[in-house]
Amino acid sequence: MSAKNRPSHLNKGGLSRRGLLSAGAAFGLGAFLTACGDDKKPAASTDKGKDKPWSFKDDRGKTAKVGHTPNKIVAFVSTAAALHDYGIECVGIFGPSKPIDGKPNPQAGAMDVAKVTSLGEDWGQFNVEKYAALEPDLLISNMFPAPLLWFVPEESTKKIEALAPTVGIDGARRTLLDPLKRYTELAKSLGADLEAQAVKDAKARFDKAEARLREAAKKNKGLKVMAVTADKDQFYVAVPDSYCDLNYFKDLGVELIEGKKVDEWGFWETFSWENTDKYHADLLLLDNRSQTLPAAELAKKPTWTRMPAVEADQVIPWSMEERYSYAGYAPVLEALAESIENAKKLKA
Repeated sequence: MSAKNRPSHLNKGGLSRRGLLSAGAAFGLGAFLTACGDDKKPAASTDKGKDKPWSFKDDRGKTAKVGHTPNKIVAFVSTAAALHDYGIECVGIFGPSKPIDGKPNPQAGAMDVAKVTSLGEDWGQFNVEKYAALEPDLLISNMFPAPLLWFVPEESTKKIEALAPTVGIDGARRTLLDPLKRYTELAKSLGADLEAQAVKDAKARFDKAEARLREAAKKNKGLKVMAVTADKDQFYVAVPDSYCDLNYFKDLGVELIEGKKVDEWGFWETFSWENTDKYHADLLLLDNRSQTLPAAELAKKPTWTRMPAVEADQVIPWSMEERYSYAGYAPVLEALAESIENAKKLKA
């Protein structure tokens, strides 16, 4: 796929639709959807067989093969955080991981980023030389959608793939349960002990939160929820079916407003700030990454402050690049359930 045929990246003029997917960070509107999870971390399995050949078929249909169970893993930051929840540690990461306002970056989950090597924070900053120096035996990232590996520069792909096999897990246009299952399978193949108490506790908490969210949506039927992001020039409404978490929330009964696809990628419907009143929402899920217009700047936008959900203080952060683990998403479901339980239907 050529660069001109894929969505444009983050640029100096503001956030493109692709760019709005490209940088994870905390948005300072509270801690509703920052999924820190439990500090307890399971140990990887001590089973024998580490030297046996390893393989894994990813969501591109490609099979990565290594002569032993990989132990020098490099991964996108939220991918590394998900593996950490299963007791699998990475030696290197790429993507946003620096603290935000002195607090841990939510995309890093419970992982200590000081103990791993960062190959770059921003889009296109993947340091190939640093990567080679780690002597990696596996690289893992998400895909939005396949076949491109998230935050792996397309122009450097051949050099990167020549150094180690790669695995891609798709997070677009499917239910959240799919990448959660795939990362569980991947972690198991890498030596995770799925019977560890921390792993079982995380799954049990997720299941309980799922039931709570389903019940909350049922009891507050008719509540309109809209997932959005913003920059200084434009306002964006998410297309729920393009995001696995929003797609999953819909399956649980959450009534999400459907942004209309405006290009082949179909992640956002885009508006000028003068036209943000196209949809009425009772509850707003606001992208929690640093590229979203800060709260102080949003407050200067009259069309933002006049939105019923904003006037009613029914705006919560949306962790749109949360790590794909049950430990990561259990708090997300709990927070959304609580918000829906407490939200009121508003007049347009």
